[in-house]
Formats: sequence, structure tokens, C-alpha cells
Amino acid sequence: MTHRVTIAGSDLAFDCADAESVLDAALRAGIELPHSCRKGVCGNCAGRVEAGEVEGLAGASIRNEACLPDQLLFCMCAPRTDLAIAPVSWHRVDPTARKRFQAKVFRNQLAAPDVSVLQLRLPAGQRAKFHAGQYLQVDAGNGTTRCYSMANAPHESDALTLHIRHVPGGAFSARVSGLQQGDLLEIELPFGAVTLDSASARPIVFVAGGTGFAPVKSLIDDMAKRRVVRPITLIWGAHRAEGLYLRPAVARWQRQWPDFRFVAALSDGAAGEGDDAFAGRVDAALAAHCPDLAGHEVYACGSPAMVHAVREMAVRHCGLDAAGFHADVFVEGPA
Repeated sequence: MTHRVTIAGSDLAFDCADAESVLDAALRAGIELPHSCRKGVCGNCAGRVEAGEVEGLAGASIRNEACLPDQLLFCMCAPRTDLAIAPVSWHRVDPTARKRFQAKVFRNQLAAPDVSVLQLRLPAGQRAKFHAGQYLQVDAGNGTTRCYSMANAPHESDALTLHIRHVPGGAFSARVSGLQQGDLLEIELPFGAVTLDSASARPIVFVAGGTGFAPVKSLIDDMAKRRVVRPITLIWGAHRAEGLYLRPAVARWQRQWPDFRFVAALSDGAAGEGDDAFAGRVDAALAAHCPDLAGHEVYACGSPAMVHAVREMAVRHCGLDAAGFHADVFVEGPA
């Protein structure tokens, strides 16, 4: 049985089956709602149900700690009746824009002891259309896929760069170190809606944990290409200094924007990183370097625990409007 879902305040509506999430049904209909992980972790898709009844997919929770009291997770909600919903934002997209490619490994470099930078080339004459901050899915074998953010900006559309942390026993990441130039991978893109508001001039703070630097790099490289002028702070966290594996990119941004502020946050101490490094986690670095976030936007990219800690610090202690917090949560396991 299907139910009709209407977006409150608009004439837009779409069909959603009993066992289908509201988010998936909207995306299938070409309506983009905010989302990232699609697993009920990041909280990006949270919005209000104005009318009707929902239930959790397969008994899943329809709330998490990121939800405001009147919000539900549209990625975890299935309709029991017709619905009227009020997402934080929405816009129309072309449902045919997502494409599958057979990409070829061009370069595979070990950038840190547990991080590979994997560069892929698309077939001759083909281009990948995506927005900075989006991600792709790669076929990991056995009928499963894994998600990785594009680290390159959209104008570099004949190639794709991924930053992959080695996860012991990972279905795909455990294979990465053995990939050779010329090896073929099946990929599909784009996914995700953690993108910048091009009309905003508010100060922006990026907080990245480990390979959460990948989508941040795509976003900032795109801003550099478009010569965006707005105050930018980057807080990049790792256990040790070698985990900040692409410092030349940061130096390039500092040359383009003399006021670009970079904070290295090292949870195992700042030894060897210089006097400007912060000894501690990224949420503590955020409080120390950005104590007043009123009127700002914050983009946090990394593990669920890291994003949750940054959200708590930004909204509860630094005065950030909850609507100004955006998250790309890296959730392990199948897409």
C-alpha cells in the first residue's frame, strides 16, 4: 500500500510505500531533502511531521540526539497514513542525474600510516556531475557497497579522489592497499546533500576528524575556484601529527585567503606540530578558538561520536543556531 506525502506550504507531493522511508521516497521522486548517512545517525534529515502517522523502519528509532523535540528522522520513518511533512529545506533534483561508472585506478598513495589517497579516472569523454561535499558508492563485492566522499572539487570532473582510512577487516578498505594502476572499480554517484549555501556570506567553520578532511577539501577547493570571500576557519583533528596527511592543501588555502584560520587538533598531544597546534579533541579546540558562534555556520565531518561532540559544543555552549550546523557522518558498514 502507498501513502501520499505532501510538503507543508507547497503544492509538492509524492508517493511512499508502507516499508519505504520518507527520505527514499522523496529522493526517488526527484525531491532532495537534507541528508547524509541515511542510517539514522547524522540527524541531517530531521524534520517535522505536521499531519499523519509514521513508524520506524523495521522497528528502528525515529529520533536521535540531533533531533529537536518536534523532529523525526525521515530516513527512518515509514508512513502508516498519508502525511504532511515540514523538512528544514528541500529542492527539486533530476532523478536521472545519478550515474554508474567503471572507473580505473590512476594513482594509489599512502598519505598516512592508515590512510590511502586513491585517484580514479573515468572512461574517456565521460564526466561526473556532483556538488562539493557529496559522496559516491563503490561496489565492495558480495552485493554490498561502501560510501566515500569525493575529495576533489566538481570542476575536476574527469577524475575522482578518495581518502580511505584502512579499517581492519573492512570489505573494501582492506583491499585498498593492494589496488594497482589500471584496476577497475564500479562506482555510482552522486549521493548526499551536505553542500554549501552559495548565497551565504556568514563566517564558516569546518571541523574535520581524520579522513573527514575529504569532503571539507572538496568544499574549500570549490570555494577557492569560485573565489568566495567569507571568513573561514578549519579545525582538523587527528591522534598524532602524521594524521594531518595533506598539509600542502591547507598552505595553499592560506595563500589564497590571508585571513584563513587553521587549527590542528591532536588528541594525543601537540608535540612536533608547532606552537599553533591544539592539544586535545576537535570539540575542545572549537570551544577554545571559536567561543562565540552566533551568526556562523559549522560543517562537521567525521565519526558519529566526533560529530555529536562538535554539535553539542557548538549549539549548547558556543551559541550556534541549530539550523547552522551541517554534518557529514562517516558510518562504517554497507551503504
